[in-house]
Amino acid sequence: MEHGLVVVEDTDRHATLLREAAQYTRGGDAKLTVLAFATGEEIGPGVRKIESIGEIEGVSEDDGEDVIIKAAEAELESFVRETLGETDIDYSVGVDILSEGYGMATLNAADEYDCDHVFIAGRRRSPTGKAIFGDWVQRVLLNFDGLVTVSLDEDGGTAETGS
Repeated sequence: MEHGLVVVEDTDRHATLLREAAQYTRGGDAKLTVLAFATGEEIGPGVRKIESIGEIEGVSEDDGEDVIIKAAEAELESFVRETLGETDIDYSVGVDILSEGYGMATLNAADEYDCDHVFIAGRRRSPTGKAIFGDWVQRVLLNFDGLVTVSLDEDGGTAETGS
């Protein structure tokens, strides 16, 4: 692995996934990008508040979104430091706003960051559940041209596939 993408949320399960991804980098020169996704619904209220302040102080709509993203990245950085502690792992954090489904967003991020390994948390679903609700993890597994490690269980069990 040269560059891994770890898609996380602020949960114990994702902390376990992040620690596992970090193990892959030990003893090599691999880099990790730790990524969280935010939806428009999640950031919208904050952007609107900043925009209303901006009417007074000259802050644009783009500035409002940037402020929210920077705050989310600081929170993600804190999550990574809390999870990994003092580490010599080469990592960066990022927050992307979802404009498409999780699967496509993950694939696009892996391409953008030039990753050869993706770490994601999924959940077990029946074939009927996948057919009705879709499964973004399945999309990543089928379409990513590299290794994919999926945490399937609440207890942190993983499965890995190659391409």
